[in-house]
Amino acid sequence: MKRHSFEDLLKVMEELRKKCPWDREQTHESLKKYLIEECYEVIDAIDSKDDNKLKEELGDLLLQPVFHAQIAKERGAFTIEDVIDNLVKKLIDRHPHVFGDAEPQDVLKNWEKKKMEKRESVLEGIPKHLPALMRSQKLQDRASQVGFDFTDISQVFEKIEEEISELKESLRDEDRENIKHEIGDILTAVVELARFVGVDAESALQEANERFIRRFQYIEKRAKEMGKRLEDMSLEEMDKLWEEGKRNMKQ
Repeated sequence: MKRHSFEDLLKVMEELRKKCPWDREQTHESLKKYLIEECYEVIDAIDSKDDNKLKEELGDLLLQPVFHAQIAKERGAFTIEDVIDNLVKKLIDRHPHVFGDAEPQDVLKNWEKKKMEKRESVLEGIPKHLPALMRSQKLQDRASQVGFDFTDISQVFEKIEEEISELKESLRDEDRENIKHEIGDILTAVVELARFVGVDAESALQEANERFIRRFQYIEKRAKEMGKRLEDMSLEEMDKLWEEGKRNMKQ
């Protein structure tokens, strides 16, 4: 059976842009949401440990740079070959311990120093469309590189308590805009705590989301077994099943 090549993919993409109405009307801007979706679908496939699913999702993700490169080619901006050439040069430049005579332990330090020298701001280059928790942690990581950081975990807890106190004050004043502001500050402080103890905040919340789903679905399952509707149950009844689910699932 004939296996298709990367060149086949490029030819198909070129034909789609010529003959498919939907593909023809797409732009870099209209495709942004699909790029983000495909990235998350790849992550889901990795978490599922399903190689066939991962293979399929990596293909869907690969389509995105090919699609963007075809649009750029039609604009006369650049081609997929330019993208590949730039990537290879970047990989070689970033790995002098492999393609040169640098010592491995010096590579990361030198690379970070080189990037810092090119930036007008320490925080420059962190994508604004990253998930909020991930972006917050990257911003804080970057600031810590120049010494803007807590020196003791007790200071982080003090900061969290300070932000909670300010939120309570805003709630008393019923200041909606400031309430939003203070909740943001609390989340930032909690991300700082995660960073300080070496936990990825985005992953921690995603795992918490999955625990919430499992536990809530346990409540739904048990309620159905008891012949009850959630809408007719009290909060105390549901909370009892929630705790029961936590014990049974051990997580």
